[in-house]
Amino acid sequence: MQNFQNLIQTLQTSIFSWDYFSNFKKIKDNSFKIKIQLNILNSLLWEENIENKFLDILKEYPETRKVLPILIAVRDFDKQILDRDTMLVSEVKYLFNPKKDFIDNDMLLFFDISWLKEVFQNKYISNLNDYVFWVETGLDSNARKNRTWDLMENLVEEFIKDLCNKNPWFQYKEQATVSFMKKEWNIDVKSDKSSRRFDFAIFDSNKNKVFLIEVNYYWWGWSKLKAVAWEFTLLYKFMQEQDISFYWITDWLGWWTSAKPLEEAYNKMEWNIYNIEMLKGGILNELIK
Repeated sequence: MQNFQNLIQTLQTSIFSWDYFSNFKKIKDNSFKIKIQLNILNSLLWEENIENKFLDILKEYPETRKVLPILIAVRDFDKQILDRDTMLVSEVKYLFNPKKDFIDNDMLLFFDISWLKEVFQNKYISNLNDYVFWVETGLDSNARKNRTWDLMENLVEEFIKDLCNKNPWFQYKEQATVSFMKKEWNIDVKSDKSSRRFDFAIFDSNKNKVFLIEVNYYWWGWSKLKAVAWEFTLLYKFMQEQDISFYWITDWLGWWTSAKPLEEAYNKMEWNIYNIEMLKGGILNELIK
């Protein structure tokens, strides 16, 4: 039987692989989608009579308006803007909507104050396609927090996939809903939340039994960790009442500063909390016998 000290002392120091830092396929795809509009705007680079030509392009090729926000490193523009001179706040999303007319002065104000005019006119960049590729790279770095969760889930999925490949009577579903389990496996699961999606559900067709798994990963101890531990403790008890096995797989060093709530959950969940090191040791084979 595993013990809590074994759990806390074998937490991973990292799950980062080289593809974590930038999703270059997504970056390339995002950049390619607006290639035509960027090529049209490329004609503005180093122009002298740039304001008039800028307005002419936007009027003749209105679709170019949609790509202007990405040039200031904003993918979806949804903000109101404060005019520093009048101290008035204005709704300006319409500037980037090709189906709406724009006021020349408002567009030129954006062009000037945002510094795009300076960038275009003074050779700060030589090609908008390359520039946007690196803008997208910077924006993608902001998605790393979500990608950490994906990495953890992907890592756990490799162990589950290996289990099912070696034991063909097992099937699994990621982001499994109760409706899916009822429809596909004829298993009734009551959920504590109508929106609940279990990170993984594993179905044993020989025993007509389902095993549910939740996965997460924490870098440092947040106050949220106590709430998370409490939530999964209640979820475990809720599943126990239905005679359904529920396991929590969690990891990373954040638990070192929040060990107390994790230990309480560990005991209340009858030791059904595991980490990556335990998966590497083959714990899934023991749990799903």
